[in-house]
Amino acid sequence: MSSKIPFPPPGFDELTADEQIEYVQELWDYIVDSRSDEISIPDWHRELIKERLARENPEEGISWEEFEKELLEQLMKG
Repeated sequence: MSSKIPFPPPGFDELTADEQIEYVQELWDYIVDSRSDEISIPDWHRELIKERLARENPEEGISWEEFEKELLEQLMKG
């Protein structure tokens, strides 16, 4: 990355890890909102979306709460 902006930006290292993650997420949102036409989407992403949309029952699934419960049960079993 060749830029005149220091990396990381001033004050970034003083943020907590959670604050740094929030900063990066907000920066990404800013880029997407202001320059979405310049962001390329890999072909494999497009293919994956097509495959998922083509499923017979795309609405079929379980809630996050159900998934989390099942996952925790599996983890507890060892």
